[in-house]
Amino acid sequence: MGLSLSLKVSNSLSLTPQLQQAIKLLQLSALELEQEIQHQIDSNPLLEKVDDHPQPEPTGFETLNEPSEFDAEGQLKALDSATTDIPNELSIDTQWDEIYTHQSTALATPEFEEREDNRTYQATLSEHLLAQINLLHFSQIDQVIAYCIVDALDERGYLASSLDEVILAAQHLLDDANIDYLIELDEVAAVLKAIQRLDPTGVAARSIAECLLIQLEAYQAHPAYPAACRLLHHCDTLLQHDLNRLLKLTQLTLDELTEARTLLKSLHPAPGERFSTAEQDYQIPDVILQKQQDRWQVFLNPDIMPKLRINPYYAGMIKRADASVDNQYLKNNLLDAKNFIKSIDERHKTLLKVATCIATHQRRFFEIGAEGMKPLILKEVADEVELHESTVSRVTTNKYMLTPRGLFELKYFFSSHVSTAAGGECSSTAIRAMIKKMIQQENPKKPLSDNALCTILRQEGIDVARRTIAKYRESLNIPSSSERKTIL
Repeated sequence: MGLSLSLKVSNSLSLTPQLQQAIKLLQLSALELEQEIQHQIDSNPLLEKVDDHPQPEPTGFETLNEPSEFDAEGQLKALDSATTDIPNELSIDTQWDEIYTHQSTALATPEFEEREDNRTYQATLSEHLLAQINLLHFSQIDQVIAYCIVDALDERGYLASSLDEVILAAQHLLDDANIDYLIELDEVAAVLKAIQRLDPTGVAARSIAECLLIQLEAYQAHPAYPAACRLLHHCDTLLQHDLNRLLKLTQLTLDELTEARTLLKSLHPAPGERFSTAEQDYQIPDVILQKQQDRWQVFLNPDIMPKLRINPYYAGMIKRADASVDNQYLKNNLLDAKNFIKSIDERHKTLLKVATCIATHQRRFFEIGAEGMKPLILKEVADEVELHESTVSRVTTNKYMLTPRGLFELKYFFSSHVSTAAGGECSSTAIRAMIKKMIQQENPKKPLSDNALCTILRQEGIDVARRTIAKYRESLNIPSSSERKTIL
């Protein structure tokens, strides 16, 4: 077998470092972008943030009622006027501070300046209970038991462990502390009873019946108290809404049953739930939608648009013909800073372009609500803004739009479609909104079944199968018609 040399020409795609950086920045959330910018500033001496507050400039927005504002290269014209091009070659006497200042691509208006962080801290359920336990006259042993009980609570405030498991956990703590003491079941029961009377009342209950019975102790003077206690002895039947069977089991009259159920509805079956939202995930909007002079406008959030520039002092130290290590270091950092600023600008342009396209399609959603949502998929937006689907997917993930109807992730505006009788399409989000509205307006004594909902939607021209209705209803956490039915 002989050896030979040959040439072969082929096409291949390689990702340059600048392209990799642009893709990385595109998929970052607002908070992650802020962290990345700070990291670049800390690691690159030629990149710095401008802290001054220039006069507001009406740039960087798109009007939905007007035709597309994209030029032949697919860039937003409004953004082009706001972004300063960075030349590749500069003369020695060029003012770097003027050339490399990164102009924000947001509409800076006084309405969005200096937002105050008004978030407050709320104690968790464990912290709230332990603060009360420390005020009780518990012995050292009882305190250990109380800590183990609190540690065994779930998110709803119920005791998720048995009393034997609590004894075992408390005994381990005593053994670790070299305390020779044998915990009895009666001691754990006594501590548990004391905790159940703390705020919130009914916490550490082992069942919903026990939780409500503890809360009922405060209503012993209420006329419906005896009937409510009798109802809780048949809690399973009560939860099934089988009122006819309840009347037979409790021997109550219809009026007594009505008053007892009204009293029970005023109680809290999950006392720990109000503490489950102690730590909330606050999302920062990337784009803002507003209606100004009867025209919808989309623009970038100025609060998260930092101004970046090249440091003029270090840039002035660069010498063109100098090949020293220090000069090469400054040149490399200058190139990195230029590429980073350009990547940030491209990210903002792409985000605004995609958000404007989405808002244009979903204008009826902003006008009438979820029932006006139109079916939309990534490919439609990608074709319209001349980007790849993967790019649209990256730019809509963890990016949020602040609208008059609330804060929504851009992904929320994409939904599948269902064909209508007229040959059109209806969004699955709109169908869910219709189902929710119909159930809210139904007669509670004769709730609408899935078949009835299916019939009503078909009358509206929307052909949806009954199993699809059931799937949408379950996604809205709406119980079945039998569970919603009431005779009172």
